[in-house]
Amino acid sequence: MKRTAIILTSLLVAACASTPKADAPQAAKETPKAAATTVTTAPVSTAETEASRLAAERQQLQKQSVYFDFDQSSIKPEYQGVIQKQSDFIKAHQNDVVTLEGNADERGSNEYNLALGDKRAQAVKKNLEISGVSAAQLKTVSYGEEKPRLVCHEEKCWKENRRVDFSHQAN
Repeated sequence: MKRTAIILTSLLVAACASTPKADAPQAAKETPKAAATTVTTAPVSTAETEASRLAAERQQLQKQSVYFDFDQSSIKPEYQGVIQKQSDFIKAHQNDVVTLEGNADERGSNEYNLALGDKRAQAVKKNLEISGVSAAQLKTVSYGEEKPRLVCHEEKCWKENRRVDFSHQAN
């Protein structure tokens, strides 16, 4: 009796573990059109692809900054390439608005650093306008010392904080 129960239990477990074979012929009987409908995915539209490409390009441009020397708002020659890249993109996308965010290091009073951040943002704006960007596409804001990229009290941090950042907005 025990032996029979063990054999029946083994057969029951084995039967439950196998998959039914009735599903395989059913899939084979589907018409090609029905099979294609279940497998086909909607194609990505050209507009979606273009929007994704533009968003990625804007994101890359926002990673660029123009850096300044201590207590200065004049643009160094090595940053003309950054300004030219920004200019080319902004001119090609007439609906975009770019906010130029002026920053300063922690040295100096809050008022002085806000004024210096503004001078830096204005200097970049002037260069972009000279290269053909419409003033209507540019805004400036100064954060002074309020948005440091690095926080420490030495030159390696201060030089990272003396900058203008580009914030692109698609309209």
